[in-house]
Amino acid sequence: MNGLLASLLGAASQGLIWALMVLGVYISFKILDIPDMTTDGSFALGGCVCAMLLLAGTDPILAALAGAAAGGIAGAVTGILHTFFGIPAILAGILTQISLWSINLRIMEDKSNQSVNKIASIITFWADRFALTQSQASLIVGVIMVILIVGLMYWFFGTELGSALRATGNNEAMIRALGVNTNASKLLGLILANVLVGLSGALICQSTKYADVGMGTGAIVIGLAAIVIGEVLFGRVRNFGLKLLASAAGCVIYFAIRAIVLRLGMKPNDMKLLSALIVAAALCIPVAAEKWKAKRAYRESVSDRAEAEKKEDEPHA
Repeated sequence: MNGLLASLLGAASQGLIWALMVLGVYISFKILDIPDMTTDGSFALGGCVCAMLLLAGTDPILAALAGAAAGGIAGAVTGILHTFFGIPAILAGILTQISLWSINLRIMEDKSNQSVNKIASIITFWADRFALTQSQASLIVGVIMVILIVGLMYWFFGTELGSALRATGNNEAMIRALGVNTNASKLLGLILANVLVGLSGALICQSTKYADVGMGTGAIVIGLAAIVIGEVLFGRVRNFGLKLLASAAGCVIYFAIRAIVLRLGMKPNDMKLLSALIVAAALCIPVAAEKWKAKRAYRESVSDRAEAEKKEDEPHA
């Protein structure tokens, strides 16, 4: 039991830090309606930049912010390819993601991974100051960051500029007719999304004490899984801020599921398959349920109509 609780604590701490990436995916996928494939590359970019700066003696907070800024630059490249050069968004993201593999290797001095095990970080600051374990410190940092980012997003998307971003994803033709530059809105949205993705990668680097050029592989799938889980479990939520928190909660639940199945003996190499199955199930089950309800309602209406016609055809006494 203690082992399971420790696993769930670790899953919650990792889930909360990864939730920052999920919030970035929420901006691109749910608000802008753009499947941004840059996510995998910009997540690793944030971690690689943070690791190399930590090794160079940079303050951990500045290193994390630099990782976030690097992610924003990656998002800007995707945005420029899409908006100014007319490349489809999904292809623009793939091009940026592919190029980031080589860029991350250059940043890491041609090493596939770098350890920052003995270097002070934001996580170790909390752990040393309050005599906490690594998981407990990561949990506290994750909670603080999620609350801070959700609060900032709730405020920003309530402003005129933020509302324009939301309208761009909801009805691009209408908002363009009102004089809003939708290309600029998309560019800004992709930058903001990848800033959060890069920040998440930087904090994961400080939490796990290493960076790897492949650490972002499958990040977009995790992000979509968390969003879908949040929508399925908290589908009745209408407040925008609560929707953001639901996505973050979905990420924690996703990592808790991973921790449980690993404890049950599932091979780590099968986790990508599990992620795909979770996303597929979460997307398919609501659709299948709606179709079943519609089919049942149709059958009931046909049955009621047949009963009514039968009564009309019966001779009156």
